[in-house]
Amino acid sequence: MNGFWGRSELLDEVQRRLKADDIRFLNLQFTDIVGLVKSVTIPAEQLPEVVERGHWFDGSAIEGFARVAEADMYLVPDLSTYAVIPWMRGETATARLICWVFTPAGEPFAGDPRYVLLRAVKAARELGFEYRTAPEVEFFLFRRDDSGQIAPLPHDQASYFDFTTDLAIQVRQEMVRTLQIMGVRVEASHHELAAGQHELDLAMTEAIASADQTVTLRYALKAVAQAHNLHVTFMPKPIQGTYGSGMHIHQGLFDAETGRNVFADPNDEYGLSEVGRYFVAGQLYHARAITAVTSPLVNSYKRLASGFEAPAHISWARINSAALIRVPKLAPDQVGRTRVEIRSPDPACNPYLAFAVLLWAGLDGIRRRLPLPEPVEENLYQMDVTELRRRNIGLLPMSLAEALDALEQDPVIIEALGPPVFERFIEAKRLEWAGYRDQVTPWELARYLEAY
Repeated sequence: MNGFWGRSELLDEVQRRLKADDIRFLNLQFTDIVGLVKSVTIPAEQLPEVVERGHWFDGSAIEGFARVAEADMYLVPDLSTYAVIPWMRGETATARLICWVFTPAGEPFAGDPRYVLLRAVKAARELGFEYRTAPEVEFFLFRRDDSGQIAPLPHDQASYFDFTTDLAIQVRQEMVRTLQIMGVRVEASHHELAAGQHELDLAMTEAIASADQTVTLRYALKAVAQAHNLHVTFMPKPIQGTYGSGMHIHQGLFDAETGRNVFADPNDEYGLSEVGRYFVAGQLYHARAITAVTSPLVNSYKRLASGFEAPAHISWARINSAALIRVPKLAPDQVGRTRVEIRSPDPACNPYLAFAVLLWAGLDGIRRRLPLPEPVEENLYQMDVTELRRRNIGLLPMSLAEALDALEQDPVIIEALGPPVFERFIEAKRLEWAGYRDQVTPWELARYLEAY
């Protein structure tokens, strides 16, 4: 394994930290194709051997990883991801290390979502760029009833940026503190628009580290909520008739040598450079295929079709909250800090795959010098079909099935995922759609059972 990554000079440092933190166990973490965290626990003293030889696991048991004939996989820790797990202390004190996945031949496993993002990051580096992201993660906090079941009702009735003194603010602050202990930089936290809905905004950082932090956020928040007999859900649309949960992603592209923001042009009306315009054009061009990855659930399309400030149109703007992509206006003292915000992703997505396809699409726009359409600041929901067609404004997919069809027809986004991930992602999501399509819902029964 070390033939690819090299024996890390961080090993001695991590061993010192294990001793100082009195860590007894290590969770070797990775994600499956849909972004769920998987873990193998080892005694802390086994770390040098695992770094040297990797730790075997059965890949055929993991969603979307490998067929039985390709079952043997090996985990190799990325030592830079060491973090103490705050809620596992004392006799079972545990830290985590996020891992790369290797084949028995010592090659990186092409079906590892983290490696998919690494491929995209390397493609950007070849063009002289570093890609950074800053997700804004929305979620709902729900109560548990007396039987321990999750009640689909929020535990508070506050709204956007409301200040409260109830359990909500306490839990949210504890979440932020937990993430800080784990090395995740949270820039802001606040109540969101819907009752029981909250948001944590992560600082902009290099894409792989950002995806690591997003995954960490999801399981850390669940642990904190559970300690208060609450449940966190990242389901995009858990409550009908109100706002869904998105994961707006702020993106930056920087010169890999100098660190200069290559999106920025202070002389442009939108502060957007020529490279930035090509990047946005690439994401608009591939938006329908990207949506299958960034909005990966049947339920995701209930949010996108809801009209509660979730985008449904393929457009860009500065202040239009219905636009797919926004280039936020900067204060005069922030010239040079241009970032591009895409608003369709939701927090159920696999962040490694989401960041990878977004970057790949943007790079395709740069390589092909794709023209950027005019921005649309008007209310998109008030435009009829004729006006949308006249202005060449497309629509995002209206269902998971439609998004999968778009993905299958886009060779650039297929290349971004790579054959193993693409094939298994499509297979898993087609099965999900088939299971949903076969359901007879309460809405159908109420509307049709007696009427027909």
